[in-house]
Amino acid sequence: MAANVLSTTTLKVDREIKERVKRLADARHRTPHRVMLDAISEYVEREEKREAFRQEGIRAWDEYQLTGLHVTHDEADAWLAKLEDSQDVEPPACHV
Repeated sequence: MAANVLSTTTLKVDREIKERVKRLADARHRTPHRVMLDAISEYVEREEKREAFRQEGIRAWDEYQLTGLHVTHDEADAWLAKLEDSQDVEPPACHV
């Protein structure tokens, strides 16, 4: 397993944010550095997931544009209702 290589980055924040981070760090018995690292990590992870979801939507739209295959709202809604009712059912077949 490769070790993480750390690098230094300068981050300029206004005084209010710096004070808020310090208060939060004190309340959590952490350093302001740790709070900022956690915040950046959580943000990047959330935004990576959001971007992956967006890209999947773009791919789905492109596929629909090429093929015209789809399910209607009513078909999807009926399928989801069965899943909510604990029925193990296959999704509806796509059609033009």
